[in-house]
Amino acid sequence: MRIGILALQGDVEAHAGTLARLGLEAVPVRRGDELEEVAALVIPGGESTTMSRLIERQGLHAPLREFAADHPVMGTCAGLVLMARDPDDARVTPLGLLDIRVSRNAYGRQIHSFTATLDGEATGPVKAVFIRAPRVEATGPGVETLLEHEGSPVLVAEGPHFGCAFHPELAGDPRIHALWLRRAGLLEDQERVA
Repeated sequence: MRIGILALQGDVEAHAGTLARLGLEAVPVRRGDELEEVAALVIPGGESTTMSRLIERQGLHAPLREFAADHPVMGTCAGLVLMARDPDDARVTPLGLLDIRVSRNAYGRQIHSFTATLDGEATGPVKAVFIRAPRVEATGPGVETLLEHEGSPVLVAEGPHFGCAFHPELAGDPRIHALWLRRAGLLEDQERVA
């Protein structure tokens, strides 16, 4: 199965490596027509205002929204900001895939990056790497919180879409990606997710 990674900015290679650990092929996506080749899409971290401008420049806003209407999308860090209905920065044109309000860089600057071990019923204990992470300030009624850090949601799901405030691709653990794809009906082989 082919999983797309929006390859305008961010750690595309780390996500590709995580997907490879699940036996999946990662495909970089830079144009709207490339979305036709993939079953799901990852929007990686990066700088959300820059990524938003690049999405607009490439004419990807409408194709991404159309793709998400019937395909699962997972956003990590800046990807979460882009997927939000209500980001706190007018320079970000939201995709509106998750009914959440998000504050960019709410966990601090690069020097305030940190790692935490989080535990949730759906995930078990996971290592979470936070780098200039956004904070989910509010969630709509259809949004499920799967993980929290200090009382704030850091992994949310709405339908087939996942939003993650941290970087699961940097932890060497494919379980967050696997959970997303399994809940979307695209991954059945749980043996590979040890």
